[in-house]
Order: sequence, then C-alpha cells, then structure tokens
Amino acid sequence: MNWIILLARLLLGAVFLVAALGKLADPQGSRQAVAEFGVPNWLRAPVVLYLPFVELVVAVLLVPGTSARWGALAALALLMLFITRIAISLARGEKPHCHCFGQLHSAPVGWSTLIRNGVLVTVAGLVFWRGAENPQMGSMIASAGLGAATWIALSIAIVGMAIAAFEAWFLLNVVRQQGRFLIRLEALEAALGLGPGTGLPIGQRAPEFQLLSLRGDQGTLATLRRPGQPVLLFFTNPDCQPCDAMLPDVARWQREHADRVTIGVIGRGSVEANREQAEKHDLRTVLLQKEREVSEAYKVDSTPAAVLVSPDGKIGSRIGYGAEGVEDLLRQGLNAAASQILEPVVDEPSGASQARRTSVPAMGQPAPALILSDLDGEPTNLADIRGTSTLCLFWSPACGFCQQMLPALKTWERKRAAWAPRLLIVSTGTVEANRAMGLASQVVLDSEGLAMRAFGATGTPMAVLLDSTGRIASSLAAGEQAVMALARARHPEPVGSFVHGRS
Repeated sequence: MNWIILLARLLLGAVFLVAALGKLADPQGSRQAVAEFGVPNWLRAPVVLYLPFVELVVAVLLVPGTSARWGALAALALLMLFITRIAISLARGEKPHCHCFGQLHSAPVGWSTLIRNGVLVTVAGLVFWRGAENPQMGSMIASAGLGAATWIALSIAIVGMAIAAFEAWFLLNVVRQQGRFLIRLEALEAALGLGPGTGLPIGQRAPEFQLLSLRGDQGTLATLRRPGQPVLLFFTNPDCQPCDAMLPDVARWQREHADRVTIGVIGRGSVEANREQAEKHDLRTVLLQKEREVSEAYKVDSTPAAVLVSPDGKIGSRIGYGAEGVEDLLRQGLNAAASQILEPVVDEPSGASQARRTSVPAMGQPAPALILSDLDGEPTNLADIRGTSTLCLFWSPACGFCQQMLPALKTWERKRAAWAPRLLIVSTGTVEANRAMGLASQVVLDSEGLAMRAFGATGTPMAVLLDSTGRIASSLAAGEQAVMALARARHPEPVGSFVHGRS
C-alpha cells in the first residue's frame, strides 16, 4: 500500500507542477481565463500572480513523506474550489476556458473537466487519508532491498522518463497549436493571394516564351494558343519521380482532349533525357527550357505543377501542384472549353480579334461535357448522364426562392414515381451549405456558374430535362411552379431508345 501512496503523491505533484509552469508561461491566457470565470476585477491580478506559486508549493509538499499530508490537504482545497466554480459555470450554461495547464492545454470546461478534477480529488483524498502511515522515501527504498547505486540509477531513470513524457506532451500540444496557426495563415494568404507558390495574379498577361521542342523547332505560347482554346502548361523534370508517374496521364490527356485544351509540357534538363521520357509515354508538344527561365517567369516553385492560360493569353488559374492540383486545373480548362465561356481570342498571325460567346444548346443537342464534383469530391461528367431521363436543376442554397421551393422538392423526392426523371442538382455554395439542405438527390457543385451559363440559365431555381441519351429534352423552366411541373410531367423516350425491354 505504501508504494501506491508514493505513486499517488508523485502523480498529484506532477500534475500541480505542470499546471503551475503552464500558467507561469502564459500569464495573458491566465488573466483571460480568470476573467471568464467571473473573478472580481480587484481579485484577478492576485489570483493570476499567486495561483501558480501556490500550485508549485503543493507540488513540493507532496514529495517528502513528512509534508505529504499537508500537500494533499492543500491540493484538496484547491481542487474543490475549482470544481465548485466549474459546476456553477455549467449550471449557468457558461463554458469558460479553464486554461488549467496554460499554453499546453486550454479548452472550454465541461463534464470531462469535472470528472478529471474528481479523479484528482480521489487521489488527493487517498494521500491525505493514508499519508501519516507513509514512511520516508529512503526507508521505503531500503526496505525493498535496493542498494544506493540501484536507487540512484532508478531515480535517474524515473526522472528521465518523467522529463521525456513531459517534453512529448509539450511538443504535441505546441505542434497542434502551430498547426492550427499555419492553417489559418495559409487560408489568409490564399484569400489575399500572398501564399508561396500561388503564381502570377489571375487576369495578368501570361509571360511569352520561345523554347526549342524535341524536334528542334521553335515553340511559343502564341503557337500553343493558336487553336483558340485554353492552354495547360505542365512543368516537369526528368529527375522528378512524381512527374514521371504523372506522364502517362498527361500523354493520355493530350490525345483525348486535344480539341478542347492544349497541353504543353515544359521540361528542363538534357534533350536526351526528355526525349526518352517523351518516347516512353508517347508525349506530344514537349518544350525545353535552358534552366528555369519559364518556371521563374510563371513563379512555379517545384514540379509536377501546372497553370492555365486563357485563350486571350492571360493567366487563368493559380498554380496547381501535384497530381491532384494538376487534374483540378485540367478539369477547369475542360469546363471552360465545354461551356465556351471564352474571352476574345487573337487570331494569329493576322492579329484580328474575334469574339467567342456562350452557345446555349438547343433541343436535341447533347448536354455540355462539363465535369463537376459532387459533395464527396467525385467527378461527374454531364455528357455521360445516360440510361434514364434526368432533371438538371440549377440551385443556390443562398437563393430565397430556392429555400421556398425546398419543402416541395423534398416531398417530390419522397413520392417520386417510377417513371419520373432522376434529379441532379447543380448548385453553388459550399459543401456544408448544400449538405444542410437535406436533399436525397445527387448534388454537384458549380461554384463558378459554368454549367448555368452553358445551359443558358440566368437564375435559380431553373431546370432543364435531359433524355436517356443525354440530350436536351426541354426548354428551360424558371421558378418553383414551372420546375415542379417539369418534374411531374411524363416525357416520351427519344426515338430508338430502350423502352420496356424493346429498342
């Protein structure tokens, strides 16, 4: 039993020691916590000043056997005071930050705080109850048959383990705090466009370049822009393993999307190394920079990376790093091309300016091949929606008319007839805002309004019907009444489609 009391003393002393050091290291946080607990103004300064030293005294008293009972009694008094004040705050519905361990740990009080203090009260009560029977630490070591050298080694080991545990706990909390700080800082930098590696400002004229291709001829940005479509500049390096892993996808994108997005590979290094990679993966349009002149001009810090250039020769995106970032930019370029939302394009070499405007698909035309992500981040290509008729509903969680329509839409979802079209909601807003609507149908995000403009929708709620072959099967319906009428009406299948087991 004596060993149990000794361990209880050391544990309780360690808790009060850490609490005292944490408060001394963060007096500002302690002042705020004292204020949140409702301590009167005249008493706040003394509490902040003396409480850590009282906790230090308690920690010291708990170590020797002769003073352990007094330390336990003081610990009981402090813990009961803390518990009473926390209970009062919770009863009032308040949740001040306890700041129990200073910068190491600060969180709103709750039942877990009461339970933790209750456990410490039990430990302190045990030490106070049996403390008089607890002999000195030295006599306990002697009675255990340990020599002086063994006792010294054991003491050093215990102290070392305690210090290591404290440092690990301290570092863990510091890392957590620094992580939260960095996340906030990165979000602020991203919002201001000041973060590292974001690239040139969107809308700025893209830097021109003139590089040698693997065939030995000259390649320029103007040449890449000549088809009048977005240009994706992909920066790679023969010595970059992540780049090499991406090159098969880049080559496939060059073949599959040549009519919508021009993908130019900007490499560096020797002609032989780049030619070997190009032949291995069947890459097209590979241009070589001598050093990093193009990377520096576009402020590309590392590879693999990519940036979009709009058809009018302006920066169209931030820099995307890694496979995920590059794929996001490719999707953005494909969407811009599919919706034909293009700025005036310079017709090389004459320099004549020609306008490319949004072309709204008419009845019977295929749906634009827009790739939008659902609420789980999975891509959905509108041109691939086939097999059943689909009501494409353009929506916004912030739209008052949409909110008024929401109950009727949920009722239609619950009572949807077997012959009724499936519902695809093309929405603006955040993932959280769209989840909060509680709709059962698939929701894809159109934050830039590309899909709305591609279909000719001028507001929300509006809807258009796609038949089972993915073609436009109705005119645009605007407003709740027209949209719900389109959802409830029976629509004939297109000629030649599969109906009731017969084509």
